[in-house]
Amino acid sequence: MDEPALRTASVEAMPAAGEAAPLASPPPQAPWPRRVAAWIRANLLATWYHGVLTAVSLAILIAAARAVVAWAVGRAQWAVVRDNLLLLLVGAYPRQQLWRVGVALGVLALLVVLSGLAWVGPTRWRRWQMGVVGAWVVLVPAAVALVLSVPRTGGAGTGYGLVLTLVLAVAGITLSFPLGVALALGRVSSLPVIRVLAIAYIELVRGTPLMVVLFFSMTALPLFLPPSVRPDLVTRAAAGLVLFTAAYVAEAVRGGLQGVPRGQIEAAQALGLTGSQAMFLVVLPQALRAVIPALVGQFISLFKDTSLVAVWGLLEFVGVAQSVLSNPAYLGRHVEVYAFVAAVYWVFCYGMSLASRRLERRLGLGER
Repeated sequence: MDEPALRTASVEAMPAAGEAAPLASPPPQAPWPRRVAAWIRANLLATWYHGVLTAVSLAILIAAARAVVAWAVGRAQWAVVRDNLLLLLVGAYPRQQLWRVGVALGVLALLVVLSGLAWVGPTRWRRWQMGVVGAWVVLVPAAVALVLSVPRTGGAGTGYGLVLTLVLAVAGITLSFPLGVALALGRVSSLPVIRVLAIAYIELVRGTPLMVVLFFSMTALPLFLPPSVRPDLVTRAAAGLVLFTAAYVAEAVRGGLQGVPRGQIEAAQALGLTGSQAMFLVVLPQALRAVIPALVGQFISLFKDTSLVAVWGLLEFVGVAQSVLSNPAYLGRHVEVYAFVAAVYWVFCYGMSLASRRLERRLGLGER
């Protein structure tokens, strides 16, 4: 083709003025085996010492996995878990009242599903977010009260196993979050009295071990209540966990509040919003979005810290497991029982972590 013809073809291929250039089609994606091989080369075999570390780590993992599988399949005696499974899950909870536990777990599962739809589900569900928050506020205390309002058939040593662990964790998370947010707002408040009180509470609790806070809630809390009000041990334990966790939630939220640019507040005020409206409608949502990983990490710690209440005779999951091991028929079965307990704790903690990461991806956390 001669030069004038080439020039004409080039001019015809160019888009006319005012027309958008055609979008280039994305390159075809390589098959997944090639993508996996490329990822391995880039992340595990980039240099010779990376390859050595990968080989050594892989050898250690394979040896450990073989030993664990050989023990779990060949030598472990899981009869101790099978024979006491119901005891580990519900403890001494009255068997004829187990429907209460089923209803409470159903309500909790429904709230989790509704929360997922409202925050990470389709867009049409977003308008129900405040309704879901109200449902948590109303239904969680009702579910906890339903589980705990059963006739007590034992003394202080009566425990409810995993049910008690879930009750303490759900109550602690549900109540410590709003209290922590209120403390964080109080710490950044312009009112000196509120700010000093919030700072004093946060620093006092953060400088005190959890066991001391639990001891205070178990023994001294009734002294601050009217004589006619005598909370039971479960309520006192939940109060101690809430008071302790709220201080750490407050510090996490305060860090998020300080990370919001000052220009956001100025822009909100320029639109006619008051200081309170700017805080609750503009600043606080951005702060909470930024501290989701820290909050979930604190809630996971709270879930694991519920095992400390066994010191006061409340036999939650770990406490019931220890009572099972005190049976002479199951002497020497510590590894099997604690392996089961660890697996259950891991399932719940990993579930919270997984939900947190999905929410972060949905909200674009870390993306700019």
